[in-house]
Amino acid sequence: MRLKSIELSGFKSFAKKTELAFETAVTAVVGPNGSGKSNVAESFRFVLGEQSIKSLRGKRGEDLIWNGSNAVPRAGRAAVKLVLDNADRSLALDFDEVILERVVHRDGANEYRLNSAPVRLRDISELLAKAGIGASGHHIISQGEADRALSASPRERRAMLEDALGLTQFLYKREEAEKKLQKTAEHMREVESLRRELAPHLNFLNKQAKKIEDTEKVREELQAVCTEYFAREQKYIALAGAVLARERAAPVREKMDLDALVVRLRLEVQAAGAKNGTAAAADVARAEGDYTQIRQEREQLMRDFGRLEGALSASEALKRTEKGSVPASEALSLGEQMTATLEKMRVADESTIHTLFEEAVRLAHKLVERAAQEMGTGADEAARRGALVEKMRAAEEALRVMRSREEVAGAALTQARRRMDAEKDAGREAEKKLFEVLSRRNELEAAVARTQARAEELERDAGDLREDVRAAAIVLGRGAFAYETHALVDANGAPVSDDAILHEARQSQQERRRRMERLKIRVEESRVANTAEILKEQRDMRERDEFLERELRDVQQTAESLRALIVDVTHTLHEKFDAGLRSVSAEFDAFFKEVFGGGEASLSIISKSEAADGEREEEASADVRPGRAAVEEAGGIEVSISLPHKRVKSLAMLSGGERALTSIALIFALSHINPPPFLILDETDAALDEANARRYGNVIAHLAQRSQLIVVTHNRETMSHAGVLYGVTMGADGTSKVLSVKFEEAVAEVGK
Repeated sequence: MRLKSIELSGFKSFAKKTELAFETAVTAVVGPNGSGKSNVAESFRFVLGEQSIKSLRGKRGEDLIWNGSNAVPRAGRAAVKLVLDNADRSLALDFDEVILERVVHRDGANEYRLNSAPVRLRDISELLAKAGIGASGHHIISQGEADRALSASPRERRAMLEDALGLTQFLYKREEAEKKLQKTAEHMREVESLRRELAPHLNFLNKQAKKIEDTEKVREELQAVCTEYFAREQKYIALAGAVLARERAAPVREKMDLDALVVRLRLEVQAAGAKNGTAAAADVARAEGDYTQIRQEREQLMRDFGRLEGALSASEALKRTEKGSVPASEALSLGEQMTATLEKMRVADESTIHTLFEEAVRLAHKLVERAAQEMGTGADEAARRGALVEKMRAAEEALRVMRSREEVAGAALTQARRRMDAEKDAGREAEKKLFEVLSRRNELEAAVARTQARAEELERDAGDLREDVRAAAIVLGRGAFAYETHALVDANGAPVSDDAILHEARQSQQERRRRMERLKIRVEESRVANTAEILKEQRDMRERDEFLERELRDVQQTAESLRALIVDVTHTLHEKFDAGLRSVSAEFDAFFKEVFGGGEASLSIISKSEAADGEREEEASADVRPGRAAVEEAGGIEVSISLPHKRVKSLAMLSGGERALTSIALIFALSHINPPPFLILDETDAALDEANARRYGNVIAHLAQRSQLIVVTHNRETMSHAGVLYGVTMGADGTSKVLSVKFEEAVAEVGK
């Protein structure tokens, strides 16, 4: 890789677009002080990603932008474009030409482009680090930094050495691995936290899923029991119905035949009775009517005779009473006197015997009335008794005649009944046969009734089966109807015969039904609502937890890989650094002897504490270097020298020129071990005398064999080693302009 050109636009004093081409190994930039030639060197540092504005001789980002003059207005931005030849693919890009561009705006915003595509600063830094162009900037020595390597702190020297050795890419890799490890640890904590958050809900869902699973097992058991029960019950009902239909057919047919026979026999019995017993029955009916009428007339005569007899007896008793009693006139007189006396007594002592005398008065009045009646009827009594005697004689004669008629009617009734019984005997055979047929028909009706009861029982069983299937369908869904295609087998797997099903004890089937009901209750009690949603959520949560578990394992493996990578990179860094330090120390000693004509120089590692004791405060620009933490932990680099013919061994005792030569020797040593694609040297030879300038020029020529050099100088000796000379001048408008001279063309022109 080599430089092809650099283009400045609005950068510091280069207000207008200015391009410098680099076609030779050494390009010199010359010009008077203040013309802006150092701005060319700083443009390289700027475009390569320098973040310290102070290193670019500014305080703010807008200090890098052309600020305007009387003739040329100020620019709104500063841009530097660097074109690199990448034919050898030193840069990890599949382009023959790579263009790096950086733009800074007045608001401080920066833009980075790689082949016109926007990129990050980190992308630029990592790309250049792989090509040996690190962030320490050891390949760019700005004006006034001739002794930079000596004035740098031990840690900064170590960073320069690592940069020169091409270890920056390892530092970037380790830093990136450490950041990834840190992010991985954070990710692990986040994943563990997520798993802890998921655990309670996942446990709950697992319990619900276990409950659903147990319920599903019970449902499967219920499915099997229902299928077996329903299939057997359906088969039993069908077989029992067929058997019952066969058993019922014969009695029904026989009963139908007997019904017809009963009708015929009844007709025969009725015909026989109509033929043989009609006259006898009529005679019996007439005899019974006559006998009943005679008995009623006799009974009426007996009642009349009894009344007459009673009346006659009463008349005789009255007659006997009249013969031995007081005459009626006397009884009347006595009654009147007793009545008067009682009335007087009642009047005299009313307060004490009022009730008794009142009753006596009533009786006396009755006695008087009776006596008066007897006195009026006594004359007719004899005549009345005579009439009664005559009536009794007539009644006795009527009774005698009526008894004779009753005997005759009774005998006639007896004979009529005997004739009727004799006539009935003729139809008893038909009645006997009818009774036998009726008895058989009753037996058949009982048998038919029994079969009907069994049929109704089977119908109830069929209804219960339909109801059980409907209830099971609520729990099992379509699975409740699996019995329709279920094949019944015994414990040995053989098909169950119809006879075994038909004659199986109903108790076994009832036990299956009870078991089915128990299982249905268990399913209903353990049923979980929204089963599909819970299982889906549990499956999703389990998959998420498994994903997080895998993620955690992957992250742990990544963390282990990163730790192993950090260990490997650190080990590689130590190995390469130690080997590089020895090589750089040897080259430093060789360059030191060349520029000083003798003496000794070396580099050594000092501990972290020793580096901290002699270290000055670091600038803000160091904050952006990769691997800073690793550099701080490793300590720093100490420079040891011994000048020829002097006892000077401390860097602090060196003169300005000696410090410049020592720093140049160290920088060239760093560049010699791992040659960078280019070196930018801004007046690093300013403090050298003529003799040392020649030595400096020789070193420049030596370095030009391995790296492309752009030197900003006032020294003619240095200019003599350049192939192209760019002269920078500043016009009246305050802008820098560039003129170029190619020495080869100039020599050819002079030769003409």
